[in-house]
Amino acid sequence: MDERPLEDTGPLSPLTLKLFALSHGLLARLEAAAGAHGVSLAKLEVLRALVTAAEPLPLGQITERLGCAKSNVTQLMDRLEADGLVRRAPDSRDRRGVLACLTAEGGRCCLAATAAVAAAETEFFARLPAEVRERLREVLAHVPPQCGT
Repeated sequence: MDERPLEDTGPLSPLTLKLFALSHGLLARLEAAAGAHGVSLAKLEVLRALVTAAEPLPLGQITERLGCAKSNVTQLMDRLEADGLVRRAPDSRDRRGVLACLTAEGGRCCLAATAAVAAAETEFFARLPAEVRERLREVLAHVPPQCGT
């Protein structure tokens, strides 16, 4: 347990502050990499869900896959549709349903942005020696899933 005096370091431990700084730095790099292709990481996740499914998806399924609120997916779909990366179509199996359909441009954008994000991630972690990256993977494997949400 961290037994530092509160007046010396504030309410957050040096470990917490370092984790915040690292996650903020990584997120900023990944957002910039996706942004270079005209999408945010959130938009990219919608595109990736559609590419992975290889077919149009009901908006509810995208919500489930992303683990977010319906309103978030609706807003993302609005922006992606305005960008010409997806289109909405009626669901022939459900009169009230709407399908998200990937456009050809959306598929190209997804592939390019995914590659850029992967390269940014690789570059970010390349600053660490391989044995440190492996040890970090091992340590993080012990963090319960609910700690990341």
